[in-house]
Amino acid sequence: MSATSKGNAARDDKPAVSGPADSPFVRACRRQPVPHTPVWFMRQAGRSLPEYRKVREGIGMLDSCRRPELVAEITLQPVRRHGVDAAVLFSDIVVPVAAAGVDLDIVPGTGPVVAEPVRTLDDVARIRVIDPTDVSFVDEAVRLLVAELGDTPLIGFAGAPFTLASYLVEGGPSRNHVRTKALMHGAPDVWHALLGRLAEITLAFLRVQIAAGVSAVQLFDSWAGALSEADYRRFVLPYSTTVLNGLADAGVPRIHFGVGTAELLTAMGEAGADVVGVDWRTPLDAATVRIGQDKAVQGNLDPAVLFAPWPVVEAEVRRILTEGTATPGHVFNLGHGVLPETDPDVLTRVAALVHEASAG
Repeated sequence: MSATSKGNAARDDKPAVSGPADSPFVRACRRQPVPHTPVWFMRQAGRSLPEYRKVREGIGMLDSCRRPELVAEITLQPVRRHGVDAAVLFSDIVVPVAAAGVDLDIVPGTGPVVAEPVRTLDDVARIRVIDPTDVSFVDEAVRLLVAELGDTPLIGFAGAPFTLASYLVEGGPSRNHVRTKALMHGAPDVWHALLGRLAEITLAFLRVQIAAGVSAVQLFDSWAGALSEADYRRFVLPYSTTVLNGLADAGVPRIHFGVGTAELLTAMGEAGADVVGVDWRTPLDAATVRIGQDKAVQGNLDPAVLFAPWPVVEAEVRRILTEGTATPGHVFNLGHGVLPETDPDVLTRVAALVHEASAG
């Protein structure tokens, strides 16, 4: 879909947008004509915004995720400020595993820390499948947001089974995922039991969000890039597929994203998503060749580029938009999340530029 064809779509006798399901974001996810390339930013809810830091002051991360009115306010902040085409639910990928009984905390400056790492079948057995009532605060937050957002779609999300497993096995963030890979290869019975349980939890968590009204969902496999394609296909792909295919009849687009996944894009394209997120390392036109023309793509401005002078940022945005014209559907985003030190005004300018430059 070329920039010109997008502009033509805007000028044709096309009905005005009526509701999130007909928004540019959802239409792009479905590879349908759009008036402009839609844009949102991973980790736009929070991180760089001073208004976010103000409302979060003195409130822990997990506690923040469990307060529906606070979640709604934080989720809305970047929509108000940046004029993005979609909101993304403010939450954390460990929320559902905490709801499943895992003793963990999100430590400032570190990330999720697990009190008793998972290493045995008995450890896996202690992780229960969640019930919708376990995350009723998420249901309430989504319903508040859907009522407030109107025609702007809301994206729900969850961590993929592998990334969740890496935190549970390592006990916290890891650079090399040594314990994770050791368990994967050395105790495959434990590994498959753990991934199966996490797939059940993730699927239940996303279904709660869909039932409450989100317009799309994104499955984050942040650490999948640590794996070879062979290991990904053997130990990870079946469980991401369980989650994504389990939502096939939900009626909302499914996005799948990982970091450092250039060599995994073909396999990730087979997992069942409608849209594959691409990090900044792989050009979108090259990614489309690997993923296939039956998927839309999302991405992929390097978050660090936002710290460069504006002419550099503008040139990179335009380059990515051009690469995106080779894809069957393109949602503009960063190649990973917004960095905390990012100037919010630059994000606002990027959103405006994407709209202007892609409208033809």
